Amino acid sequence: MATSVEIAEYDIEELETQLSETRRELFNLRFQLATGRLDNFSRLNHVRKDVARMMTELRAREIAEAEGLAAEEIPAHRAAARLRSEDDALGRTRTTAAERRTAAKTEREAADADEAKVEEAKVEDHAAVDESGAGAEVTDDEVSDDAASDNAASDEQEEG
Repeated sequence: MATSVEIAEYDIEELETQLSETRRELFNLRFQLATGRLDNFSRLNHVRKDVARMMTELRAREIAEAEGLAAEEIPAHRAAARLRSEDDALGRTRTTAAERRTAAKTEREAADADEAKVEEAKVEDHAAVDESGAGAEVTDDEVSDDAASDNAASDEQEEG
């Protein structure tokens, strides 16, 4: 469930995308309700309220644009700005949704790069072992010789 402060942090494109996804979820919940498969009835009300919050934010931005107001002058944005100033005064840090997504993307890219380096190191180690001959594969002749000697040893134990 998104709060109005979180919704105010979205840019227009993100807000419209979230609204369409939330409307799709509302449709699916209503469909589940009609077919009798809905388990969590309260989820229906939460999603309805999320849709209403997003539509309200879009309408507030539309009105502000028509009046020529800056984004910070919209009442919901003033509340978010007030929270940010309180956080600054208390030494707390909050991140916007866009900042969190950017940080997550950067972390994923760093993890992928680390994983690629580890994989390259494994390939290089394997190649070094193959060149030195220490990790050379056992040939079929060596396996059959070993099997023959094991069979001979087991035959001697049975006789003895």
